[in-house]
Amino acid sequence: MERMKKNCMGMDAKLAEMLLDPNAVSAKVRMHVAECDVCRRELDELKATMALLDTWKTPEPSPYFLSRLDARMRKERQAAPAGLLASWMDRLRARFAYGPAMPVRPLAAMALTVMLLVGGGTYLGITDWNQAAKPAGEAAVVHDLQNLDNNAQLLDQLEALSSNKNGD
Repeated sequence: MERMKKNCMGMDAKLAEMLLDPNAVSAKVRMHVAECDVCRRELDELKATMALLDTWKTPEPSPYFLSRLDARMRKERQAAPAGLLASWMDRLRARFAYGPAMPVRPLAAMALTVMLLVGGGTYLGITDWNQAAKPAGEAAVVHDLQNLDNNAQLLDQLEALSSNKNGD
């Protein structure tokens, strides 16, 4: 009996496969189901459940459901509450619950596009103002030669200082 319990581990998925496509499971699984009473009963219960589900018919929705729902939502949006604060809170709650009366997404997308265009143009205009005009510069080779000349002068000065200390 202990041996059968170890073999039954993980059989739930294999039983479902066997129910849907009996030829897809291995011969070892089919042999186990034939020998094991627990697994055979489980497979029979699954088959009975599937047969019961096959006989179930879905109910047809009422043809006037959506029109009645729209009318009720319109009525709830238009209902006027009693005080100023209560009316404001009810309108806010209705907007969150039922959505706005007018679609806002296209307007929001257009406003965001305009803001991006104006912001980008402003950024480009500001960055152009801050940049100074570049002088007709020297070539990189001339700059490098000037640095080498300055370094040579510095080395000459250091050499002169070190020869004065040695010569003292």
